Amino acid sequence: MPHPILLYDGVCGLCNRLVQFILHRDRAAIFRFASLQSALAEGILARHGADARDLDTVYVVVNAGQADEELFPRSDAAIFVLQQLGGIWPVAAFILRLVPRSLRDWEYRLVARHRCRIFGRYDACLLPSEDTRNRFLDL
Repeated sequence: MPHPILLYDGVCGLCNRLVQFILHRDRAAIFRFASLQSALAEGILARHGADARDLDTVYVVVNAGQADEELFPRSDAAIFVLQQLGGIWPVAAFILRLVPRSLRDWEYRLVARHRCRIFGRYDACLLPSEDTRNRFLDL
């Protein structure tokens, strides 16, 4: 199975914190990353009828480029990430999955609407460290 890819807003402070959170806890280096502003993300999202200009959503792509490619948006993406990290995080994913998707996504959209005001924005996508650079697909 190819590595799952997290598609995130490369200039969002919250999204960049999410990427750092995953990098620090993904000891098996399962995840790869690409910003929503990249051509890679645009192509993947187009295959699923999603708009790459919608920067209020984080996505996880599973089996990218294959016939069984799947795209998980918003809270489903967060749950998928938590399930893969190991430790206590799969328990958190299980608890989140008990909440109806409509309520999870409503809460997700509420945070997304205010994320830049709370967590800030960058003028450009942050560059990864030398240790993690190979996990970013849009550099």
